[in-house]
Amino acid sequence: MLDRIALFLLLLSGLNWGLVGLFRFDAISWAFGGNTAVFSRVLYTLFALSAIWCVSLFFRRNEIIERDRLE
Repeated sequence: MLDRIALFLLLLSGLNWGLVGLFRFDAISWAFGGNTAVFSRVLYTLFALSAIWCVSLFFRRNEIIERDRLE
């Protein structure tokens, strides 16, 4: 479940960065009161943590395949 939450947050983060890159529009800061608003900063921190968490998916993929082969 934590993997899915992290992937969802990473997806939102990627979409937000896409908007920033294409249109110079930061949807998170727009929706929650600017870059320095507390909730925006919490979301940005959650996005960063989810990206760090998703790095572990590169290493766990092999474990999942191996576990499925053994079953």
